[in-house]
Amino acid sequence: MDSPFRSRPVTGRIDVHPRGFGFLVVQPPPSGEVLSAFIPPPELATFLADDIVSATVSQGQDGRWTASGLSLQQRPREQVYGEVVLRKGAPFLRIDREVASTDWPLEVAGTAVQAGDAVVARIGEGKTVLLHRLEPGVDRSVARIIARHDLRRDFPPEVVEEARAVRTVPHALGARRDLRALPTVTVDAPSTRDIDDAITVLPAGEDGALRLLVSIADVAEFVTEGSALDRAARERGTSVYLAGHVLPMLPEELSAHWLSLVPGEDRRCLTVELRIDAEGRVTAADVSESLIRSWARLNYDEVAAYLDTGRVSAAMEPVREAMPWFRAASARLAVARAGRGGMEMAREEARFTFDADTGQVSGIENTPPTTAHQLIERFMVAANEAIATWMEDRGLPAVFRVQDEPDRQRVADLAAFAHHSGFAAGFGGRLTPLALGAFDRQISGGAAEPALRSVLRRSLGSARYTVVPSGHFGLGARRYLHFTSPIRRYADLAVHRILKHYLHGHRDFLHQDPAVEQLAARLNARAKAASRAEQDRHRVLEARLMASHVGQRYPARITRVKPFGLLIQLDGMLVEGVVPVDALGDGPFRPDARETSLVGPQRTFTIGMPLVAQVVSTDEGLGRIEFALAE
Repeated sequence: MDSPFRSRPVTGRIDVHPRGFGFLVVQPPPSGEVLSAFIPPPELATFLADDIVSATVSQGQDGRWTASGLSLQQRPREQVYGEVVLRKGAPFLRIDREVASTDWPLEVAGTAVQAGDAVVARIGEGKTVLLHRLEPGVDRSVARIIARHDLRRDFPPEVVEEARAVRTVPHALGARRDLRALPTVTVDAPSTRDIDDAITVLPAGEDGALRLLVSIADVAEFVTEGSALDRAARERGTSVYLAGHVLPMLPEELSAHWLSLVPGEDRRCLTVELRIDAEGRVTAADVSESLIRSWARLNYDEVAAYLDTGRVSAAMEPVREAMPWFRAASARLAVARAGRGGMEMAREEARFTFDADTGQVSGIENTPPTTAHQLIERFMVAANEAIATWMEDRGLPAVFRVQDEPDRQRVADLAAFAHHSGFAAGFGGRLTPLALGAFDRQISGGAAEPALRSVLRRSLGSARYTVVPSGHFGLGARRYLHFTSPIRRYADLAVHRILKHYLHGHRDFLHQDPAVEQLAARLNARAKAASRAEQDRHRVLEARLMASHVGQRYPARITRVKPFGLLIQLDGMLVEGVVPVDALGDGPFRPDARETSLVGPQRTFTIGMPLVAQVVSTDEGLGRIEFALAE
């Protein structure tokens, strides 16, 4: 007898594959099942990636699902990137192949276009409408990614004018707490322009408690709610960092200058002061509006050199006497964090280098976190936790940052990956914050660490914004939110506004929970889009670099399984690519229900499995590196 689930109506989101077919990801998936149904090219022709459609899915004898009878329900995408093609003299748009599988008619409204022109167009009814044409020399990959993820590059004129007007408002003391006499420093990468956090540590008293002051740029004082600046920042939700290109949440006149905590200049801030006892416990917290003056701009390398070897740089001389207390505060917080579990959030990153003359990418460097990165991460996490608790204790609505405990199946998947990578997880069915902390220490170091951390983060699931206070599992935090980066994250700016409203004596709760929850939902969507865009940019640059490595072999391991093949990550590197399913041989293959294994009649490939991969080809336009197994 046929299964009752052989064919059924569903609603889902479209994923477009560059090869011309697609997949329908069912929303929400049936309980315990990941359902990704194949969409044949003819069915996909009139649809775009991220379209929400109704359809019928049918399961074949081979177990694969196929979608048919697609009907558009919602189209969130408003614009697309593409290149002009001419058919019998009529312009068509060859849309980004990760967005559409076919060319669409292009309405140019009298603008002269030529074949090969790169353009951004608005989505019309069954057509595209030209918005603007890219100038020669513009990096097309950046324009493609910006359109693909509905990002914004430029600010409207009224926003720029408001930003210029804001720069006429002085950084006055008024009723603020004057912290300018305290040894305050900022610690960032040398290339950082939007400096929004500064730190001060005051020596321990007779009771052994020291005081950590984290001062954050008071963006809310200058960007008023409902203004053109605010509307633009809210629409963007976050700054986006596209490796060589930054799409700031606020105009550079503010983000890199007037609001930035540059050394030697008075700046308005919101400051949270934490009292940390000798055992690392935060026993008290206080919040105030302040005026600070940074004594020194330090970078991570020189702070790490001090923490590791005691070397004092020239820039550090003005705060030499305070530096031991920075180290003490970091060590105390580390002990307390270790006692409750969770993982360190500072992690290895891939950084691209660019030729100073041409601006072209010249290399990739894996940069592990230093002791300075860990110090700043501990201070910012402590500040964010303290503000979350402070607001909850006073009954204030807030945009909390939460992460749920992973379910048993995710834990089992992670344990399986660890096993295939040569590690013993032994979680016992449930992953607790302390068990996570122990596993985090176990996997630190070694060639497999980047891939392990990639799978670990995916197993934990994404953190999200919500008005409902809950815990953050990955940090082992009872309460958490974002407070420390209002120049580049709107969630932090929203928290600042609620704090300031309360500090000014208002108790009318203008920010009611429904409004805050609606904001949280929008910020979740924008944060997801920004993350995907940044990942796409990395893939493009990786493909550009690996083009000169075709034929070379690398040790790697499987990090994900998809119907179209294996996603792998090279050991010791943060370079990822795909082994297509049709290149595996001995097929056919299909993913299991959890998409942790690709199962064939003779072989099974499972996440975590080590292999040797050979670079076969690269496609910079798609940000794709294709590998083959080198047995």
